[in-house]
Amino acid sequence: MEKPRFSPETFLSRMALFDAMSPAELAAIAAGTSERHVEKGGIIFQRGDPCLGFHLVVFGQVKLAAGSASGGEKIIELIGPGHSFGEALMFMEKPYIVSATALADTLLLHVTREVVFDGIEHDPGFARKMLAGLSRRMHGLICDMESYALRSGTERVIGYLLQDEATADGHQCTLPVSKAVVASRLNLTPEHFSRILADLSAHGLLSVQGRQVTLLDIDALRGYAG
Repeated sequence: MEKPRFSPETFLSRMALFDAMSPAELAAIAAGTSERHVEKGGIIFQRGDPCLGFHLVVFGQVKLAAGSASGGEKIIELIGPGHSFGEALMFMEKPYIVSATALADTLLLHVTREVVFDGIEHDPGFARKMLAGLSRRMHGLICDMESYALRSGTERVIGYLLQDEATADGHQCTLPVSKAVVASRLNLTPEHFSRILADLSAHGLLSVQGRQVTLLDIDALRGYAG
């Protein structure tokens, strides 16, 4: 059976950024997009590459990371389906300051700078939504910085595991990426992250099997992180 053809217009219409646009406006935006399939481990862009638009993740997962002088990397953000990245530098007309790598087989939509600027010129509501999205991302990065500065490693790990607001003991969550990637996202070394999981497991608060984490005592975890 032939697979249904992917429709950029349909995908765009389901995103909050574009949901108020008319069919004609969506068609204009879609005309300024291109699909990009990236295999797991593939480089989407590197630091210093020109930013000519922004990306939307249709499926898969993308890692945004900054390199360090020692040759390591710090993961800035993990981008999943339905989310976007690259808007800020697009508006600044500056090169990328991070690299982007696919953590799984990924389908992206690249929306060109020109079509975005044209949409903003003709639709103030679109401009407000772009600003709102940028503001949410900035708020998230500020919260991350506050977390790194004011919260212990254990508090960061518990906060990450409880972000889905599970309400019952026995809730299971699967780490979407490797433990090393999660550790970097939380500004921890992989060894420190593993020690924290082992300590919480020894206290009977959770159990770990590969990437699957079972939260055994959610109230105690919340108290531990408080």
